[in-house]
Amino acid sequence: MGLSTHVLDTMHGTPAAGMEVALYELRGAAATLVKRLTLNADGRNPDGPLYDNASLRVGSYRLAFSVAAYFRARGVALPEPPFLDVVNLDFGIAHADQHYHVPLLVSPWSYSTYRGS
Repeated sequence: MGLSTHVLDTMHGTPAAGMEVALYELRGAAATLVKRLTLNADGRNPDGPLYDNASLRVGSYRLAFSVAAYFRARGVALPEPPFLDVVNLDFGIAHADQHYHVPLLVSPWSYSTYRGS
Protein backbone atom coordinates (compact mmCIF):
# COMPACT_ATOMS: atom_id res chain seq x y z
CA MET A 1 0.00 0.00 0.00
CA GLY A 2 2.95 2.41 0.25
CA LEU A 3 2.45 5.54 2.37
CA SER A 4 -0.84 6.79 3.80
CA THR A 5 -2.10 9.19 6.45
CA HIS A 6 -5.29 9.76 8.42
CA VAL A 7 -6.14 12.66 10.75
CA LEU A 8 -8.62 12.58 13.62
CA ASP A 9 -9.80 15.78 15.32
CA THR A 10 -9.85 14.81 19.00
CA MET A 11 -11.50 18.09 20.04
CA HIS A 12 -14.64 17.37 18.05
CA GLY A 13 -14.37 13.57 17.90
CA THR A 14 -14.43 13.53 14.09
CA PRO A 15 -12.14 13.00 11.11
CA ALA A 16 -10.31 16.23 10.19
CA ALA A 17 -12.22 16.81 6.94
CA GLY A 18 -10.85 19.79 5.03
CA MET A 19 -7.42 19.90 6.69
CA GLU A 20 -4.61 20.86 4.32
CA VAL A 21 -1.57 18.58 4.28
CA ALA A 22 1.74 18.81 2.43
CA LEU A 23 4.15 15.93 1.77
CA TYR A 24 7.87 16.64 1.39
CA GLU A 25 10.90 14.51 0.58
CA LEU A 26 13.85 15.42 2.81
CA ARG A 27 17.50 15.39 1.77
CA GLY A 28 19.63 16.85 4.55
CA ALA A 29 18.29 20.33 5.27
CA ALA A 30 16.44 20.51 1.92
CA ALA A 31 12.73 19.76 1.77
CA THR A 32 11.17 19.21 -1.66
CA LEU A 33 7.40 19.48 -1.95
CA VAL A 34 5.90 16.30 -3.43
CA LYS A 35 2.20 17.15 -3.15
CA ARG A 36 -0.44 19.17 -1.33
CA LEU A 37 -3.84 17.71 -0.52
CA THR A 38 -7.05 18.41 1.34
CA LEU A 39 -8.36 15.62 3.54
CA ASN A 40 -11.74 14.14 2.65
CA ALA A 41 -14.74 13.52 4.94
CA ASP A 42 -12.96 10.50 6.43
CA GLY A 43 -9.80 12.54 7.22
CA ARG A 44 -7.84 10.78 4.47
CA ASN A 45 -6.29 11.66 1.11
CA PRO A 46 -9.15 11.53 -1.41
CA ASP A 47 -6.77 10.04 -4.02
CA GLY A 48 -5.75 7.10 -1.83
CA PRO A 49 -2.16 6.42 -0.76
CA LEU A 50 0.32 9.29 -0.90
CA TYR A 51 2.75 6.85 -2.53
CA ASP A 52 1.99 3.37 -3.80
CA ASN A 53 4.50 0.57 -3.20
CA ALA A 54 6.04 0.99 -6.66
CA SER A 55 6.75 4.71 -6.07
CA LEU A 56 7.80 4.67 -2.40
CA ARG A 57 11.55 4.94 -1.82
CA VAL A 58 13.78 4.52 1.21
CA GLY A 59 14.46 7.94 2.67
CA SER A 60 13.25 10.72 4.92
CA TYR A 61 9.92 12.49 4.56
CA ARG A 62 7.82 15.20 6.20
CA LEU A 63 4.08 15.52 6.49
CA ALA A 64 3.03 19.10 7.31
CA PHE A 65 -0.49 19.37 8.75
CA SER A 66 -2.15 22.83 8.77
CA VAL A 67 -3.68 22.45 12.22
CA ALA A 68 -4.46 26.08 13.18
CA ALA A 69 -6.07 26.88 9.81
CA TYR A 70 -8.23 23.76 10.14
CA PHE A 71 -9.46 24.62 13.65
CA ARG A 72 -10.08 28.26 12.73
CA ALA A 73 -12.18 27.07 9.78
CA ARG A 74 -14.17 24.97 12.27
CA GLY A 75 -14.90 28.14 14.26
CA VAL A 76 -12.50 27.47 17.13
CA ALA A 77 -11.17 30.68 18.69
CA LEU A 78 -7.38 30.34 18.85
CA PRO A 79 -4.85 32.69 20.42
CA GLU A 80 -2.43 34.60 18.23
CA PRO A 81 -0.04 33.04 17.69
CA PRO A 82 -1.73 29.65 18.02
CA PHE A 83 -0.14 27.03 20.25
CA LEU A 84 -0.02 24.62 17.28
CA ASP A 85 0.10 26.13 13.81
CA VAL A 86 1.60 23.62 11.37
CA VAL A 87 2.48 20.21 12.80
CA ASN A 88 5.49 18.80 10.96
CA LEU A 89 6.08 15.07 11.28
CA ASP A 90 9.50 14.00 10.01
CA PHE A 91 9.84 10.25 9.58
CA GLY A 92 11.93 7.69 7.78
CA ILE A 93 11.07 4.91 5.36
CA ALA A 94 13.53 2.08 5.89
CA HIS A 95 11.67 -0.63 3.94
CA ALA A 96 9.99 0.62 0.77
CA ASP A 97 8.24 -2.74 0.31
CA GLN A 98 6.23 -2.26 3.53
CA HIS A 99 3.16 -0.15 4.23
CA TYR A 100 3.81 3.01 6.26
CA HIS A 101 0.68 4.59 7.74
CA VAL A 102 1.23 7.90 9.57
CA PRO A 103 -1.91 8.88 11.51
CA LEU A 104 -2.30 12.12 13.46
CA LEU A 105 -4.58 12.63 16.44
CA VAL A 106 -4.86 16.37 17.02
CA SER A 107 -6.52 19.16 18.98
CA PRO A 108 -5.55 22.84 19.16
CA TRP A 109 -3.39 21.98 22.19
CA SER A 110 -1.89 18.55 21.58
CA TYR A 111 -1.13 15.84 19.05
CA SER A 112 0.17 12.30 18.86
CA THR A 113 1.24 10.00 16.09
CA TYR A 114 2.53 6.47 15.59
CA ARG A 115 3.31 4.07 12.79
CA GLY A 116 -0.04 2.55 12.03
CA SER A 117 -1.04 -0.45 10.01
